[in-house]
Amino acid sequence: MRVAVIQQKNCADLNANLAHSLALVRDAANAGAELVLLQELHRSLYFCQTEDTSVFDLAETIPGPSTEALGALAKELGIVIVGSLFEKRAAGLYHNTAVVLEKDGTLAGIYRKMHIPDDPGFYEKFYFTPGDADFNDGRSGFTPIETSVGKLGLLVCWDQWYPEAARLMALAGADLLLYPTAIGWDPADEPAEQQRQLDAWITIQRAHGVANGLPVLVANRTGFEQSPADDSGIQFWGNSFVCGPQGEYLAQADSDSEQILIAEVNLQRSESVRRIWPYLRDRRVDAYGDLTKRFRD
Repeated sequence: MRVAVIQQKNCADLNANLAHSLALVRDAANAGAELVLLQELHRSLYFCQTEDTSVFDLAETIPGPSTEALGALAKELGIVIVGSLFEKRAAGLYHNTAVVLEKDGTLAGIYRKMHIPDDPGFYEKFYFTPGDADFNDGRSGFTPIETSVGKLGLLVCWDQWYPEAARLMALAGADLLLYPTAIGWDPADEPAEQQRQLDAWITIQRAHGVANGLPVLVANRTGFEQSPADDSGIQFWGNSFVCGPQGEYLAQADSDSEQILIAEVNLQRSESVRRIWPYLRDRRVDAYGDLTKRFRD
């Protein structure tokens, strides 16, 4: 299967960002992509650098304007599109939500970000409620979304640091792991520290592919976005990539330019890799009870 990952710069104009995303998706489809992944919160600037109640005006319902536009394009092009939206679920209840649009334009499913950071420049707990751990029909919050191109293990940004999230998606039958992301450097950090952060981010996600024998798609934004509060800001580090089930690179973007990454993903390789590295077979599920504790005192 040919897949595409979109690495995009954003501006303050929501409609311009969406139009640009749609144009890039169209280019990816023209290059043969059957599955296209957009970056986290691709309709707007990354607004979590500050806490501002007026920003809630950016949120939208699902279904809503963005899912309609993405769905119409998915149907026109005959592809699966993964987007990332600021969802208004109810008054005072908002989520960081990824959406999957099927080839026929229908909404195949959503995933609400489970791990929510709260750090300088990333004040996401002010805006986002974590996704529900369980749904009314008994499904876990870490449930892949079934599509015509496979079961998508969809996770969002801060989720990417947690091996538990990737493992639960794999145990639920995911064929691929997908991470829409918005992460970058504090320009005040020393270059060596910036490189360590980038290396850690790449390594942890490739490791999820290795540990679970699955391909991984990562879409990060690029460009500098200034903080509304002062002259500081975030230099988003790009470096979107696609890797295979042994962590091997299939495609990788640079740090500072918009790119459409195209890669060939062979889902049958997961079967082959898992036969020689049968991690799921050898898991000691009888000994992992403490994983459900916050900390083992």
